[in-house]
Formats: sequence, structure tokens, C-alpha cells
Amino acid sequence: MTFSTRDESTGSGGQAATISADPPNDTKPTQRKAAMAILACWLLVVFDGYDLIVFGTVQSSLLAIDDWGLTPATMGTIGSLAFVGMMIGALAAGRLSDALGRRRTILACAILFSTLTTLCAFAPNPVVFGALRLLAGIGLGGLVPSANAMVAELVPDRWRSTMATLMMSGVPIGGSIAAVTGMWIIPAFGWEAMFLISIIALVAVVPLAFRYLPETLSFKHRSGPSARRNSGFGQLLRAPYVGASVLFAVASLAILFAWYGLGIWLPNLMQQAGYDLGSALTFALALNLGAVAGSAVTAWAGDRFGAAPTAAVASLVAGIGLVVIMSTPPVAVVYAMLILAGVGTHGTAALLIAAVANHYPERLRGTALGWVMGMGRIGAVAAPQVGGLLLAAGLGVNSNFLVFALGAALAAVLFGVITFRIRPVVDPATVG
Repeated sequence: MTFSTRDESTGSGGQAATISADPPNDTKPTQRKAAMAILACWLLVVFDGYDLIVFGTVQSSLLAIDDWGLTPATMGTIGSLAFVGMMIGALAAGRLSDALGRRRTILACAILFSTLTTLCAFAPNPVVFGALRLLAGIGLGGLVPSANAMVAELVPDRWRSTMATLMMSGVPIGGSIAAVTGMWIIPAFGWEAMFLISIIALVAVVPLAFRYLPETLSFKHRSGPSARRNSGFGQLLRAPYVGASVLFAVASLAILFAWYGLGIWLPNLMQQAGYDLGSALTFALALNLGAVAGSAVTAWAGDRFGAAPTAAVASLVAGIGLVVIMSTPPVAVVYAMLILAGVGTHGTAALLIAAVANHYPERLRGTALGWVMGMGRIGAVAAPQVGGLLLAAGLGVNSNFLVFALGAALAAVLFGVITFRIRPVVDPATVG
């Protein structure tokens, strides 16, 4: 793989870097620095995934706190708060990364989510805990589109499906780490220790990002009023992008509803189905390991057959897997179906990023990713709340699996429409 080494890190004046967040005083990222930048972005996405999924591992512990008085419904509300923040963060950071640069946006988001997630360990009540999750969600939501936009500019076009999937593999890897560590940390040290782990990102990975992240967006050359007008959300909702923008947004909403709904509720669902905490977390581990292992398959298929058609198949597979679980099959089959659900839901989310990155020009890429993932967070916001309400209404575990399966099926249909009805367009700004 050959990384891009375009000179976009400094302006023509060669202005020196400042410690506040300006890029290092290099003329362009070397191949090694580009690789280190990608590694730093990936590690931050791993902690992004950990900080998000860790909530699912501590639900039972939070419900057991007498002074907090939580119920499944209120737990769902707290779970949704992080996704509200993620929606705000994705929409804001995508736009800011195009206007101010990827590097500053990534660093700000990483510092925000790692600091506030760590502070969750000291929350004295559910109100403070929920507020910290909401604010941390802004950083969590802003990091992924900004990091993916940066990586998309550091690699050739032909590698974008692979790299988008590799980057997004960090989310289930982080979720897997949360499930594994929760099996022994929660019984030994309590739920608070799970949130303290986030400080590792702040003291180890953020400094790595400060050192190696380049400024891939030449916003110093494109920072005038005309450039800002040509990179806003309004451009996405006008010809020739409006059709793709709407379809991508709804597809994102549907698949993130399924993926994050499972990520948040699966341990609790399996406990309600009769398994102890250790076994329930093992099911969550199967879901996340399926997402990790499936990353290679979906990346290969996305590069070979196209991101959108591959996403259609992957999301359909996820929906089928969740329907099979509803039939109460043997435990081995449940594990297999959860692995397929992880492959399909997370693989589709990763392929979505590659499809968006390929469809929009560079000047709109960060904004488009922010738009699509921000709209997708509506599904992520709804998933914990819907799951909690279904359980509170006494509709049982299968009601959750059914609605998440329907989300995956809807995504399959929408990616099918994108495959057959949406064609690449020439960027009007480059014509003439």
C-alpha cells in the first residue's frame, strides 16, 4: 500500500507549528508518518468504541445501585444521551474538519471524550452520569467522521473500502476489550474502574496523535468565504448530491439503530434470557469479535464488488441472523448468529463510510461524512430508548431482536437502491 504524501500540511508561507494544535513543521507527511497517523487515528477509534460500549457492560451494576433508582426505561434514556451527543458531534465536527482542518478537530474530540468518560467513574448520581455521557458523546461522535476523512486522504482511492473497514474495526475491538475486561474488573473493582480505563487514551494515544497527525486538508488555501459556501451542508441537499445524501442518511440511521442497539442492550438481554453476567458478556464478545473478524471479508468484498452492493448483502445477513436468534436455537447457533450479526451490522457501517467517501469530492467529504453519520445517530439515539421501552412494556427479549433485525433489513433495501439508482457525479466545482 502506498500512502498519499500530498503537501497539505502548511501554507505557502511555511508558517511554523504551534503547540495549540497546528501540524508539525514538516513540508509533507512521509510514508512512515502517514502510517503512524493512520495508527493514531485507529487507536483513537478503538477507545471511541470502548467508551461507547462500556455502558452496556455496566448496566446491571448501575441498576443495582439503590440510591440511583434506575429502571430499564430510565437506563435506556441514559444510554440514549451518549448518542444524542454523538449526533451533535458528528454534525459539528464534520463541518469543522472541512473548514478548520482534520487534525485540530480529531485532537479536540479525543481530549473531550477521554476526559469526560473518565469522569463518569466519579458521578455521584444518575443526572451527573447522564450529563457526562451526553458531553462525552460529542467527542465520540465527532472523532469517527473526522478520522475517516483524514485517512481517506492519506491513501489511494482503491484502498478506501479496506481502510474505512480497518478504521471502523476499532469500534468492535474497543467493544470486545470492554466485554473482556468487564468479566473480571467489575466483580473485582466495581463498575467505576471500567470508566477509569479511558484515561489511557488521554495519556498515551493523544500525545501520539499530537506528534504524527498531519493537516491533510489545505484549509489555509481554501478558507475564504467562497470555499466555506462550497463546503456546507446546503451543498449536500442540492443537485447533484441530494438523492445520495438522503439515501445515505436513512441507511445510516437504520444500520446504526441495529448495531448500537445490540451493542448497548445485548448483555442485558441475555441476562434476562437466563444467563449470568459472565455468559452475557461472552455473547457481547461474540458480537464484537464477529464485527472484527468480518472486517477483512467486508473490506475485500467492498473493494472487489463495490461498497454499496456489499453493504446491502452484509446488512441482509445481519437481519437474518437476528431473526434466527428469535427462534431460541441451541447456544452454539446463538453464538454463530451473533457473529453474523456483528459482521453484517458493523461491516455495513464501515462500508457506508467508504461509499460516502467515494461519492463526494474532497471539499465535501468531511461534511458529507458528518452529515451521514450525524443523521445515523438518530437511529443510535432511538435504539437504547426503544429497547428499554419494549422491555418495560413486558414484550420480552425477542421484541428487541425483531426491531434490530428490521433496522438491518431496511438498510439492505436502501443500499440496494443506492447500488442500482445512484451513479457517481462530476463535481460541479471542478468543471471548467
